[in-house]
Amino acid sequence: GSTVDGKNINEEQEICTGDGSVDRHGHPAIRGKTGTWIAGILVLVNQGLATLAIFGVGVNLVLFLTRVLGQDNAEAANNVSKWTGTLYIFSLLGAFLSDSYWGRYKTCVIFQAIFVIGVVSLSLCSSLFLLKPSGCGDEQVPCGSHSAFHIALFYLSIYLVALGNGGYQPNIATFGADQFDQEHPKECHSKISFFSYFYLSLNLGSLFSNTILGYLQDQGKWALGFWASAASALLALLLFLCGTPLYRHFTPQGNPLSRFCQVLVAAIRKCNVKVETIPDHHHHHQHQYLFEAYPKQEDSTMSQFRDRKILHTQGFRFLDRAAVITAEDYTVQENEEGAGKSSSWRLCTVTQVEEVKCVLRLLPIWLCTILYSVVFTQMESLFVEQGAAMRTTISSFHIPPASMSSFDILSVAAFIFICRRIVDPLFARLKKDDPPSGLTQLQRMGIGLVVAIMAMLSAGIVELFRLKYAAAKEDSCGAGIFCGSQSSLSIFWQTPQYVLIGASEVFMYVGQLEFFNDQAPDGLKSFGSALCMTSISLGNYVSSLLVTFVMKISTRDDMPGWIPSNLNRGHLDRFFFLLAALTAADLIIYIFCAKWYRHIKYETSYNEQAVVLSP
Repeated sequence: GSTVDGKNINEEQEICTGDGSVDRHGHPAIRGKTGTWIAGILVLVNQGLATLAIFGVGVNLVLFLTRVLGQDNAEAANNVSKWTGTLYIFSLLGAFLSDSYWGRYKTCVIFQAIFVIGVVSLSLCSSLFLLKPSGCGDEQVPCGSHSAFHIALFYLSIYLVALGNGGYQPNIATFGADQFDQEHPKECHSKISFFSYFYLSLNLGSLFSNTILGYLQDQGKWALGFWASAASALLALLLFLCGTPLYRHFTPQGNPLSRFCQVLVAAIRKCNVKVETIPDHHHHHQHQYLFEAYPKQEDSTMSQFRDRKILHTQGFRFLDRAAVITAEDYTVQENEEGAGKSSSWRLCTVTQVEEVKCVLRLLPIWLCTILYSVVFTQMESLFVEQGAAMRTTISSFHIPPASMSSFDILSVAAFIFICRRIVDPLFARLKKDDPPSGLTQLQRMGIGLVVAIMAMLSAGIVELFRLKYAAAKEDSCGAGIFCGSQSSLSIFWQTPQYVLIGASEVFMYVGQLEFFNDQAPDGLKSFGSALCMTSISLGNYVSSLLVTFVMKISTRDDMPGWIPSNLNRGHLDRFFFLLAALTAADLIIYIFCAKWYRHIKYETSYNEQAVVLSP
């Protein structure tokens, strides 16, 4: 019996993954020897350290520009916005390179190396040139003037940091998820947990840099803060490289833009071809559709592992024409010179057509998440301004208004465990599915929007009370005596709105990461993660547009607008209620989009029998 058991154990170790991943030599990945939680934990630690490093640079960048480089508030804020926007644009570049040419592992290593070079050169530039006289850069001691060369070196460094972190960010989440086999029940469950822990590690990294590094830099210890970031970035890269023999990879599938254009061109060329109605998720080869257009000349077992085929879905019927074989295509195919070149622009595989449909279906869902990001960005701006106009002292201890975001991070940590241990098992019981499944990704994103509405209502109600207490304080002061713009309401009344934002992040951003990773086609996984990042960046832009628009409309001769510099003269509560109303409208549109959405389905031809490699 023991030899049989031994053989079984050996075979179990030799079974390949079912999702088409390969090891670093390009052979099908063996489940027992690659990936899973050992590789996953390395990615999580790497993400935590890299987040600590990027926040160590970004969180007080606006203070560095004002105190050390002597810029005024508006110019510094503008420069930080440009820098943040650029970082997110680079995330699209990183996603494109990894999906098309380099693969995720190589892209992560190259961009992390650029990131390390950027943070080290920023630390050197600051400590050698910018922080002169020594000890300058706190609130008391101003720094001397700087040469144009030193300023240029500083900007080169921070934009290298943006390039490195931007290019790496969308790939690391997807690369971590690649370590778990979608087609294996146990690993598929781990993959879902991975996204929750990934968001948690991101928050823990930012908690450390927001508190400890933020405090150091606020005290003027800029060089120490930057060097701590550099050490963290370097350690992240070294740890990532340690896992090289363990990682699972997916081979990049070439430039997606040309694949998209081929489908559109082929569909337009065949606009007169009649398309028969095909039920959802039918196998390609049962119909007039092309099963595999022009097979690659490679070992058949390898290609069987690499290219999962997407099943046909209803909708966007016009695009289906691109995959219909016509008499003309047979002529082109028989003519050897024409095959290969003109054919792919005349005739596409169903998988190619479904890729385009898939992206078109993801876009409405993605657009609905942008307004959520507008709510999320209030935490860094208006919540802090609101907090600064409240009572920020407990006996003699002063609480920095920005540090209230710690409640958001603690809330994220708590709700990740509440979701995994309580909410999901509860819904799995109620739904009675087989196998048991909790809330779907789309349902979680919807709940995220509901909780975001509650957060805005909470912030608006707190502001109503803050104004009431401020007015009472002014009345008690008596006429003509200035008694400060702070309300007597304690800053801790802001706790519910921070906790609710944290809870909504767990539902919305973790759900969004999972959803885009799960639903993006194999050749566009990193692009899916980049969409999540650009949603946050567009949220920033839309938020600033909205504030400008509201101020233009609400400012009159006798009225200083809803958000003036002295909040006691304004109506910040109305702005929060406006955001709640806009998010409610967004939620209604989102529900329609989610009902209309059709999930991507793959053929599981090679997964139905486990493939055992012969020794």
